[in-house]
Amino acid sequence: MAIAVGTRAPQFSLKSKRGDDVKDVSLSDNIGQKNTVLLFFPLAFTGVCTSELCDVTAGLKQYEALNATVIGISVDSPFAQESWAEKENIGITLASDLNKKTAQDYGVLLDDLMGFGAVSARAAFVVDKEGIVQYSEQTPTPKDLPNFNAIKSTLQRLQ
Repeated sequence: MAIAVGTRAPQFSLKSKRGDDVKDVSLSDNIGQKNTVLLFFPLAFTGVCTSELCDVTAGLKQYEALNATVIGISVDSPFAQESWAEKENIGITLASDLNKKTAQDYGVLLDDLMGFGAVSARAAFVVDKEGIVQYSEQTPTPKDLPNFNAIKSTLQRLQ
């Protein structure tokens, strides 16, 4: 079960790759500066995940206008995420939770998805500048998308 609103968000440091750079992506990078939208998704190169992150990329300026950074998190390697992002023109930061610890810490690790093993559920969190979860949603199934209107409404309230 996804962690609750009002909870201090678990810290993480995950790898992200773009071009020649492999960098660390940490929730603490935004503390005191910006709100953070965390989008957990099951697997790169899948239909629903591609639609979700391409749609978010298309609306990225809306999130930036709401003083938010968007980070997509999956159990894929940073190399697979980079290849997928390049192929699909995904512009948000993708972070690799290869060891599945962050999904577990946020309560959104599925034991098994269609025989592929443990992956993250589709879930969304809004973490405010102080590191407190202000929005928490795990979708009923991996095929369902988060409520992006509710996410934006939460960010608007945090302005």
